Amino acid sequence: MRLTKYAHSCLRVEHDGGVLVVDPGVFSDPAVALDGVDAVLITHEHPDHVDVEAVDRQLARRPFAIHGPAALAGTLGDAAEVLHPVSPGESFTAAGVPVRAYGGRHAVIHPDIPVVDNLGYLLADVAYHPGDSLVVPDVPVDTLFAPIHAPWSKFSEVVDFIRAVAPRRVFALHDALLNERGHAVLDRQYTALSGSDYQRLEPGSRIDG
Repeated sequence: MRLTKYAHSCLRVEHDGGVLVVDPGVFSDPAVALDGVDAVLITHEHPDHVDVEAVDRQLARRPFAIHGPAALAGTLGDAAEVLHPVSPGESFTAAGVPVRAYGGRHAVIHPDIPVVDNLGYLLADVAYHPGDSLVVPDVPVDTLFAPIHAPWSKFSEVVDFIRAVAPRRVFALHDALLNERGHAVLDRQYTALSGSDYQRLEPGSRIDG
């Protein structure tokens, strides 16, 4: 399994000839990430995790399945026709990749802002993408993509999340709102405190899963 990290929260997974993309959002160069895609996983409905126009353009080129919370149907418009609703705890296969869904709800941004549905995805029992939540899977995780910065997050809570998952390695996720100074500060702190091999990948970087 080969993983390509695009900007912000987008991953492209290539496995046994299939292409699976997670969270092709508006910050993530989704047109490139979606090229040749066979299936898409969407953690939740916010535009930094799903660029509906980019998804529609790619669907016009070739069909593919979309997997995510049932509530996405209201966001996807015409693309909802190919949505396969997913529930927490459900296991399924997307583009040849075994997937298990975790969580169910987005982290609280503010009590005045409605909480939307959110799923984390464990890919091939190896890599975990939590979306916008800090839900810890009930199985060991080798590779964690951790949301290091968000309006809903607190640094100490993310550190404790990484420590609770205890992966062999952790890569920064959800970081498009940071400038260079913010990246430098958080990279240093997560490296020192996460208890795992922490790295931040430049967009387009590939790793083996």
